[in-house]
Formats: sequence, C-alpha cells, structure tokens
Amino acid sequence: MTQPMDLPQRLTSLLGPSAVIAEGPDLEPYAVDWRRLFPGRPACVVRPASTDQVAQVVRICREAGAAVVPQGGNTGLAGGAVPDASGTQVVLSFNRMAAIRSVDPVGLTIEAESGCILKVAQDAAAAAGRLLPISLAAEGSATIGGVVAANAGGVNVLRYGMTRSLVLGLEVVLSDGTVINGLRKLRKDNAGYDWKQLFIGSEGTLGIVTAAVLRLLPRPKHSVTALLSVRDPAAALRLLELAQDELGDQVSAFELISATSMQLVAKHAGLRAPIAEGEWFVLIEAASSLSGLREAAEAMLGSAFERGLALDGVIAESGAQAAQLWALREHVTESEAREGKSVKHDVSVPLTEVPRFLAEAGEALAAGAPGARVNAFGHLGDGNIHYNVLVDADHDASVVNRIVHDVVAAFGGSISAEHGIGQYRVGELARYRAPSEMELARRLKHALDPDNRLNPGKVLLA
Repeated sequence: MTQPMDLPQRLTSLLGPSAVIAEGPDLEPYAVDWRRLFPGRPACVVRPASTDQVAQVVRICREAGAAVVPQGGNTGLAGGAVPDASGTQVVLSFNRMAAIRSVDPVGLTIEAESGCILKVAQDAAAAAGRLLPISLAAEGSATIGGVVAANAGGVNVLRYGMTRSLVLGLEVVLSDGTVINGLRKLRKDNAGYDWKQLFIGSEGTLGIVTAAVLRLLPRPKHSVTALLSVRDPAAALRLLELAQDELGDQVSAFELISATSMQLVAKHAGLRAPIAEGEWFVLIEAASSLSGLREAAEAMLGSAFERGLALDGVIAESGAQAAQLWALREHVTESEAREGKSVKHDVSVPLTEVPRFLAEAGEALAAGAPGARVNAFGHLGDGNIHYNVLVDADHDASVVNRIVHDVVAAFGGSISAEHGIGQYRVGELARYRAPSEMELARRLKHALDPDNRLNPGKVLLA
C-alpha cells in the first residue's frame, strides 16, 4: 500500500503541480468552514479539471487508504465540506470544473459541472430567457455540486421545491472510482431505480457529484414584492392561505421576519422597514408571465387589511424598491453575527404548527435558558424557520440545542430543514431519528462506501 507521505507526490504526478496544494497558507481557505467553527488540516488539496481526473484521484486515495472530502464553494452552514484535523484527508476542490456544458431553452434544461457557481448558472439561464429558481443568500459563491449534495433550499421552495425537485440527471464518481453517467434530460424516466436520489442531499458521503442536469422554467415577466407587518405568526399563516387562495402558485416566496431580526438589521446594517413597527413582518413575492399580477396582488392585500390580517404594508414600485425590501431579509444573518454569539437552528415543522412551535419553543427557552433572546426568521411558506438564539457566556449551547430540538421533535419536525447535517448536527441526528432509519442509512453507506472513504464523519457517526 502507498504510504500516506507519498500521496501528494502521486497526485501531483497525475494532475500537475498547479492542481495540488500540499503546504503553505494557500491551504487555509480549504481547511475551515466560512463560519470558522470547524478548523481542519488536510493532507493536501487537489483540483481536478475533469471527471476522469476525479475518478483517478479517488482511486489513488483509495489505494493509499486516504479519505476524500469533496468541496465546492465551501459556503455550507454545517461543516460538511471541510476535513478533520488528522492531516490525512484529501480535499477535492471543484474550482477547476466550473463549465456550463449546455443550456436548452426549449427542453428547459441546463447542464453544468459541479464547480459552476450558482449565480453563473442562473445568469446563463436568464440569458436564454429561462429561470433557474434555486435562490440562496450564498448564490454568488455556492456551486452546483454543493447545492445538489446538500439538497439546498432557499426562498423559492414554496413554489419550486427543494433542489431535489429540479435535478433531472447526475454524473457521479463512486468510492472505487467508477463513473456513473446519468446526465439524462428526461422529464419522464421510469426505467428502474431512480438512483440519483441517493446522492442528492447525501453531502458527498455516498458518491461525488461531478455534473448535473437541472430543470429550468419559463422566466416570469412580471413580479410583485410586498412587505407587511402582522400581529403574530398565526395571522401570517392566515395571510399565506389568503395569498394562495387569491394568487395560486404565483406566490414564489413568503418570508416571516421577527421584530428582533428587523431591529438587528437596523442596528448593524443601517436598514429600516418602510412601514410601521410591528412584532412580526412578512415579505411576499409573486411572479407570473401573464399580465394582471399587480392588480391581483393589490386586491389580495386589500382583502388582507379588511380582514385584519395585516396591520401595515408597502408594495415595491420598482425593481430597485423590491431589492431594498429583500435587503432587509438578506441582512438578518450578517446582522445577527455582529450582535454576538448565537446558537443556530435550521428547523422545520408542519406548516400549520409553526405558530404553536414558536410559542412553545419560546416558553421552553425562557424556563431553561433565561436571558437568551430568540431571533426567528425564515421561510414560513414551507414551514422552515431559522430559530436562532442569541446567548451570552452564561448559556450552554448544548442545553439551548436540546431545548429547541426537543420541541421540534415533539411537533414531528426536522432538526435540519435545508442546511444539512454535516458534522455540526451529526450527533443530534442520531438522537432524534428513529433507529430503523439510522440503520437503513448505515446500510446504504456501507453498500456504496464500505471503507468509509467518502467524507467520513459527516451525516453519520462512525
């Protein structure tokens, strides 16, 4: 067997010196997540330029007994794309595999390599008059491979679904270096197992996604964005029902933002809502290719005021004003970071239970972690709340986690709605998922990666 110390040299011989980083400060960006919660130490970083090179890297690492950690834009929030501190794991970066292979405006597909930045793919679709509806705060640096591997969510899940709903085909390298090419552009394909679903959301633990075919949609010609203040989450939920009754599937985003979030954005980003203060706010966006959207949206909002579901509100008069309203939502996370330490929770509960969850989680925290402040915001339209808790030195993060996740579990919810498990929630998943589900996951892992060489320590405990 090749000795670990020979591995960087072998990989350099394969890929060339510019494609391997074995020492020095250039390693650092690949060794830690962007939140700097999980510092690691890779044996080296490799940057293959083709799927064939990825397969060869995987085979060489397997012969050397080294684990491979796939990494795209490294924008994840769960530490799923960074190595451990052993100095034995190889980071496989996709920053030299960033091509858009094709855009088909008639077949409504885009094929892109894993290192392609999401925003670049969005722009390529837009240039063809089409829409790639995956929309994330990190879309300027997140990559297609990472988005697929994490089954990313974002603000448009209400209308278009998670990334999984948009994947038509994948190209994947298995743990033994076998390349599986399933880059089909078919909307209907019932020929056997839909194996691509195993790799979507697996965070690189079952196979390495090297390219994807994603479904596009016609690009809407009209959009309406509105910000409203509401009395409470229950009123926001009734407002969502009204919006869906009146506007149907034209509602693409429905975001719930707490007063705490707005206060943090005003304090740290200098942005203020152009409506009266309230305890809760809702940001709504609707889009359509047909005319009459604005009139329908105005009628819906008028009905909301008549029924007492909204207290105050404003409709953007231009694209620039819409961007200003969205900036309030997009600066919440950054403003929270500037405020101080927080314990983050990316959770989901059944949609109709969101108001009760918020109330009961708040009561449980007040009893078990007095003095902690809740900063709740997120995608009410799909039941996903970013339930973050601002804490000080006296608070134990593990206690806060347990309090929040116990309430989530009581409502039949999920401790990770869209960010993934990574290494951040790996222990929590083992606690809250049924033993039968965990055993099934271990069987899948053993079948596809029997030697635990693909992103070990992520999603599943060893």
